[in-house]
Amino acid sequence: MGAQRMNPNAGGNHRKSLVENLDASLKRLNMSYVDILYVHVYEYRTPVEEIMRSLDDVVRSGKSLYIAVSDIPSWALARANTMAELRGWSSFIGLQTRYNLLNRSMEFDLQPACAELNVGIVPWACVAEGFLTGKYKKESLPQSLGGRNRSVTAHAKYDKNWEILDEVIAISKEINRTPTQVALNWIQQKPGVTSPLIGARNVTQLEENLKTLEFKLTPEQMERLDKVSKPSLNEIPFPHMMSSTFEKLVGKSIEMPKKYHPVMSLSDKPAF
Repeated sequence: MGAQRMNPNAGGNHRKSLVENLDASLKRLNMSYVDILYVHVYEYRTPVEEIMRSLDDVVRSGKSLYIAVSDIPSWALARANTMAELRGWSSFIGLQTRYNLLNRSMEFDLQPACAELNVGIVPWACVAEGFLTGKYKKESLPQSLGGRNRSVTAHAKYDKNWEILDEVIAISKEINRTPTQVALNWIQQKPGVTSPLIGARNVTQLEENLKTLEFKLTPEQMERLDKVSKPSLNEIPFPHMMSSTFEKLVGKSIEMPKKYHPVMSLSDKPAF
């Protein structure tokens, strides 16, 4: 049996794929336009110029009111929006990206890029594939979980993740909320986040998620979660690990703009 032949026009961010797939989606939905069109992932193959010009055509045609992007490196987001700004094209207004208490890598580059470009952040995987819901126990975790739950098996390998979950559960008991609501509320209060993406398999789960809007974690509770989930120094990439030395290098009298505080606060120990 020969290798399956793939249609090179069936996917990707190039103009032909965009035109054909958007038209087909609108036809299936029986709609004339969508509010926001997301580019799902930056795939390193289509030139940024082609992506942004094609998307601008979509907005000008009225088939989408705004454009946004998911799963893109910070340098590509910065280049795309800067190019669009200079050429008078539509810019990305939103970014979907992975972000939760177990994985705060978004704070290194993507958060400050979005702050600089005025792009709203829409995090996904907010409860880490269900790990932060509290339904899994260290003593009784199944040896192997199928499908997306394989990520839970991976999360469970690290003691730090269980320490984070313990703090989430502790706070949830203190305020009579669920661990899910605590994890979502922590994300809601993070700079630049417009709305976390919530996932629900039934109405009960949806209602639980929506009740996150009924309260706010206190600054002290936020600090506890920040502390227990803070990346270790060897997880902080260069040059962000240098942030703790800035006062020494550039002087204490230079005020840091608030929009960059999140990445500056990641490192509080000298890197070298």
